[in-house]
Amino acid sequence: MINGLLHVLILDEQGGARAIENSTELQNWQPEHGKLWVHMDYSQAEAVEWLEQSNLLTDYELESLIADETRPRLSKVTNGNMLFLRGVNLNPAQSPEDMVSLRLFINENIVVTTRKRRLLSVQDIVESFDGSNGPCTISELVCQLAQNLTSRMQAVIDNLDDTLDGFEDEIDEPNKGFDHQSLAQIRRQTIALKRYLRPQKEALITLLNNKYKWLDEDDKARLNETTNMLIRYLEELDSSIERAQIIQQAITSQVSEQLNQRMYVMSVVAALFLPLGFLTGLLGVNVGGIPGTESPYAFSLFIIFLVVLTVGIGIYFKNKKWL
Repeated sequence: MINGLLHVLILDEQGGARAIENSTELQNWQPEHGKLWVHMDYSQAEAVEWLEQSNLLTDYELESLIADETRPRLSKVTNGNMLFLRGVNLNPAQSPEDMVSLRLFINENIVVTTRKRRLLSVQDIVESFDGSNGPCTISELVCQLAQNLTSRMQAVIDNLDDTLDGFEDEIDEPNKGFDHQSLAQIRRQTIALKRYLRPQKEALITLLNNKYKWLDEDDKARLNETTNMLIRYLEELDSSIERAQIIQQAITSQVSEQLNQRMYVMSVVAALFLPLGFLTGLLGVNVGGIPGTESPYAFSLFIIFLVVLTVGIGIYFKNKKWL
């Protein structure tokens, strides 16, 4: 088989599929043999070469399908439609917000899906064919892919909400250290997810609102449910962004309030000791004529005077409700 073609299946329209094992059988495939699903890795040159020789896409359309960076959208092409979707990255040691792109070329006889990184949503469908529980038609296959990609986002979004719940609890514990870096990471993840989910929602709505030869009307209800699920996730992401902003503002307010309290205490202490410092500094001038230098009681009287002055200033501050 051609290197880069990960799965080549002919749907039996009964929930199962038969795998094509060699390139000769693939080249001899005709629409009357059954609906064809080709899943390929677009980073492999041989797979891209096969797709180019298949004449399904023009050169410009092929470049769009295998581009390094894409955004979710639905486009009409010469021999069908191209649908670009994104799924959360659940691969080991990867960040979920680094979403994996799945590109589809679709017409009434064939679906070509391309990806660079592994997607569990595709693997789930391949495995469902073993028990004859897989999609029976092109329409069901596309709807199932969209549903799988969307449903796997739930765990990631729930994890974001749980993390924000933890941050909100920490706000009520001012003595506990707050992880500002983790909060910033949550905000970046939420914004990155929303960046791709919003155009993906628009692509699915466009798919729902138009008629395509390969899309059965009976499957539109399922696609509508997937779209509603995606809209709900977007609303949760909007809520998470607002919650993160509120948490950040609350933390900033707490820090500012703590700083103001400390500055206030320092200002009060400075105000209490300002007259004392002035008097001691004045009497410490090394010049003649300082009163009390000949009296053995002058120092004691001066200390008593300072204590009385300090108490008087404290009472004044108390009456003014500055203390």
